[in-house]
Amino acid sequence: MATIVSLHAHPDDEALLTAGWLAQRAAAGDRVVLAFATDGAAGLVGAGDLRDLGRTRRAEADVSAAALGVARVVWLGYADSGMAGAPSTGPGRLADADVETAARVVADVLDDEDADLLTGYDDRGGYGHPDHLQVHRIARRAQELATRRPLLLEATLDRTWLVRLLRVVRPLARRLPGLTLPGDDIYSPRGPALLRVDVRDRLAAKRAALAAHATQAGGGVRTLRLLLALPRPLARRLLGVEWFLRVP
Repeated sequence: MATIVSLHAHPDDEALLTAGWLAQRAAAGDRVVLAFATDGAAGLVGAGDLRDLGRTRRAEADVSAAALGVARVVWLGYADSGMAGAPSTGPGRLADADVETAARVVADVLDDEDADLLTGYDDRGGYGHPDHLQVHRIARRAQELATRRPLLLEATLDRTWLVRLLRVVRPLARRLPGLTLPGDDIYSPRGPALLRVDVRDRLAAKRAALAAHATQAGGGVRTLRLLLALPRPLARRLLGVEWFLRVP
């Protein structure tokens, strides 16, 4: 049995990037700990939705964690920084945090759990979100600070097919309210360092984790809503694989 600490920027990131693999490991008897840097209070939400978004998203994360078999959920307590083009305001933003201080907190969790493995994000922060970039930095430093250095896997995607899809969809994006598309320099190129994990056997758990984040499925065209609407054969193809970069 191993202990895994999976570090994420916001509730729902765990479902989108790592849910299938975490559910696999939990089912195999590993101890899985989810650590969220923020509560996602600056996330997009549909009109008329709840005022206290952070509290609601924490509750959604608990439901997701239960679906995946997670043993413990840790909150680092930083404020959601918002998107690069629409930043949040106020104190305590993750994007403004001192990396050394935040990494020490994560390293304490690693030491407390005697963790064998830590997950972070790739050096692009996936699609460039400021909080995802910060999680990349924090995870790298936390690995160095931990008493027993864990293996670090950085959650990502194989961008090959994604870039092709974006090039097709981008001309239509202006007609779809609520849809913001990134550029081509996202996630990770295909190569020997990119690990492909088949998670089709935990597709039900992954979809349950996605569905737990109901606030992120409303208000225009949203990634989570589109993924949940996929017919099962297509869902197995698109959601049945997860990707990681192994950090030496």
